[in-house]
Amino acid sequence: MTERRTLHLLTINTGSSSLKAALYKVRPEEQLEFAVTAERIGRDDSWIRIADAQDAPVLDQRGSLPNHEAALQVVFAWLSRQQIDAGLDAVGHRVVHGGPRFTEPQRITDELIRVLRELVAIDPDHLPQTLDAIQAVSRAYPSMPQVACFDTTFHRHMPGVARMYALPRRLWDAGVVRYGFHGLSYEFIIQALRAEGGAAADGRVIIAHLGNGASMAAVRGGNAMDTTMGFTPTGGLMMGTRSGDLDPGVLLYLLNAEQLDPATLSRLVNREAGLLGVSGISGDMHDLLDREATDRCAREAIALFCYQARKFLGALITTLGGLDTLIFTGGIGEHAAPVRQHICAGLEFLGIQVDPRLNEQHASIISRRGSPVTVRVMKTDEDRMIARHTYRLILQGGAHGVSL
Repeated sequence: MTERRTLHLLTINTGSSSLKAALYKVRPEEQLEFAVTAERIGRDDSWIRIADAQDAPVLDQRGSLPNHEAALQVVFAWLSRQQIDAGLDAVGHRVVHGGPRFTEPQRITDELIRVLRELVAIDPDHLPQTLDAIQAVSRAYPSMPQVACFDTTFHRHMPGVARMYALPRRLWDAGVVRYGFHGLSYEFIIQALRAEGGAAADGRVIIAHLGNGASMAAVRGGNAMDTTMGFTPTGGLMMGTRSGDLDPGVLLYLLNAEQLDPATLSRLVNREAGLLGVSGISGDMHDLLDREATDRCAREAIALFCYQARKFLGALITTLGGLDTLIFTGGIGEHAAPVRQHICAGLEFLGIQVDPRLNEQHASIISRRGSPVTVRVMKTDEDRMIARHTYRLILQGGAHGVSL
């Protein structure tokens, strides 16, 4: 049996211009000690905040953070001043793309770094920042064990038909398949549902992770059956600044008629599209809801987001042969009651019946009493999931450093 002992773990979750980190004491339950949020990295108006477990700020620093390593240096300096870093046992990272090779959390080695560098061409918006963070930890703590936790892992057992594109077989063999993302969030939600609802986690479940990045997953028996994202996190639902699914002909048209180069096209579909592109105002749903009543473009962006989510929801229900539980999570899913209402409107024939009062209250269950489908609002926690995987791997393999 694996030895049970207390470990102090740091988790790191990098975004394109943001960073989250958390310090946990784990044995084996996770006790949050400090949480870090850094935003607007790469801009002069960057900021970083460290808060304790009660969300009381212990550091609130404004100023330029030119890159993710600069943000981490602020974190490492604070850990050193508090004499916390000497007690760290390991660092766990969220890694968005694991490609075809990595289907489970892994100890970080030179070989893993090499493979991730090869995957940067597939995910240029996430992996470079993650690799920088791994190297920053290695420089600050050369003997510190590090663990990579992949967002693609949860979807590894999707049926083959759900993973395939209608492309020549040689591309399937080369790894051009539907991987799916937000896996750490989905895994956490299923574990939390099992803790709360018992058998509900083994039923037919659809999880809507709706935030700046948005996707849905169909889950049966706790296993992923299908999801909306595909080869990269750009696919599926429209998002804050990502287009979601497009007719491939649109991309060919833009490349040819507009004479866009691949880098410009990538920027368009990943950073200039979605809610931001349709509204012309903001990629933040909260901003758009504030303007919904007075701004037609904001209204249309919200309507398109909800329409697409409703359409994908219907499609995913067919892959499960019905639905027992619908779960909303993520920043929009947890906090935007009007969006939840719009998505579920007209789906009573599928057994989805939302109680408007419970929805406005952000209750944990927002479906009407006796509804065939239970509709829940649940808070996700990717950082805690990273801590769980890191704890397990370090205990299994011992806390020995790796060469990077």
